[in-house]
Amino acid sequence: MPALGLGTWKSSPGTVGTAVRTAIELGYRHIDCAAIYGNEAEIGAALASAQRDGVVRREELWITSKLWNDCHSPEQVRPALAQTLADLELDQLDLYLIHWPVVHRHGVVMPSVAADQIALEQLPLRETWSAMEALVDAGLVRHIGVSNCSAVKLNGLLPHCRIRPAMNQIERHPWLQQNALLSFCQQQGIAVTAYSPLGSPAAGGPLPLLSEPVISAIATAHDASPAQVLLAWGLACGTAVIPKSVQDARLAANLAAAQLKLNPAELEQIAALDRHHRFVDGSFWELPQGPYTQANLWDEPG
Repeated sequence: MPALGLGTWKSSPGTVGTAVRTAIELGYRHIDCAAIYGNEAEIGAALASAQRDGVVRREELWITSKLWNDCHSPEQVRPALAQTLADLELDQLDLYLIHWPVVHRHGVVMPSVAADQIALEQLPLRETWSAMEALVDAGLVRHIGVSNCSAVKLNGLLPHCRIRPAMNQIERHPWLQQNALLSFCQQQGIAVTAYSPLGSPAAGGPLPLLSEPVISAIATAHDASPAQVLLAWGLACGTAVIPKSVQDARLAANLAAAQLKLNPAELEQIAALDRHHRFVDGSFWELPQGPYTQANLWDEPG
């Protein structure tokens, strides 16, 4: 899997297809998708056109997608994948992830009351995982993994795995470094992809990490952008990074970050920025009398 990919979360319909096509023409080969993003059909059309026009061959691409929370029941997993494959115009995914360790009643996209949620004790990840393994057996996906999973949840899942998770996709950037989780995954042979590697804006505002003084100073020293420094740091940590952009210049600049090498002193400066700050804090799963809290989602003290 190419370590630097294109994220498509929050990429609006009408712009994401053009962005994916441009990214492929620039040299991106790793595209990160998810059913819940609501844009897989447009991405699929872009992937198909790039292949049809001879820009790229299918075997050169790495396409990831994710199972949404309302399809965790084993009988719902394969139909959910079938819809994603149809939308992406593919016969096989390179990687399919369980998007969240959170379960909804089937057909409930975003729960508004606790009755729309199902506790993990009632439908544990291991049952969903068994159905994910069957997708590999069927040749529909090459690799399977998880997203937003703590070491505690992985420890609970691993003894039940016939096929071990290939990936854990987590929020990771200098303000949320999650080094203990990263170390655990590396020890277990589970690769890590960092989502929101540039942080995440509040209400469409600027990305605060881009104005972090330490990042800005390192960027100036390298004649690079702050975004490039953030991506180079993620790559230096041994993680994949999937920045999202729909702007041609930023797509090209983000891809060029793979060539930026930070020195040990700079990496040490960035390591000191950790403040355990989640932009995607999971509070949207916490409903009155519901089974999910931020504490039991992340397995951290509440």
